[in-house]
Amino acid sequence: MRTLLIIGTVGAGKTSAAEKVGELLAAAGTPHGVIDLDALSRGWPPPAGDRFNFALTVRNLRSLAANFRDIGAERLVLAGVAENAGHREKIAEAVGGELTVCRLRVDLATVRERLAGRHLDDPEGLDWHLKRSGELDRILREAQVEDVVVDGTGPVTRVAEEILRAIG
Repeated sequence: MRTLLIIGTVGAGKTSAAEKVGELLAAAGTPHGVIDLDALSRGWPPPAGDRFNFALTVRNLRSLAANFRDIGAERLVLAGVAENAGHREKIAEAVGGELTVCRLRVDLATVRERLAGRHLDDPEGLDWHLKRSGELDRILREAQVEDVVVDGTGPVTRVAEEILRAIG
């Protein structure tokens, strides 16, 4: 099973792009699964030293990947974050197959606009996400865990098509 991990800062469009890639794979008749890694980490409180519950994400991903493999999925599309080579390695181990990482590149002004639209009634959440967007953008640019980089601005269908072209 070939796995695509779409990474990027908060507000980059990872989940939207992953869902659209899934739609394009379905249209092409390719058996697949789509997983938002954020949903796999939603447990509270996170353990000390694991701010974003990454270990729980990996445990849950291992189970889901096996389930998708068991039903015949040929592709697995993930939306999430791999902040370093160790994260990439753990995700690859969890899915048990070929892993290609695509980083969505979006300028921070666009990210800020997207986040402001998401957090209209949540000023504290907006503030946290705005701070995290710059921090995570820097972390991902420096870590260079991706195989390809795709422009994440513009219509999501165009972004998804470009991702599929870039990964082959």
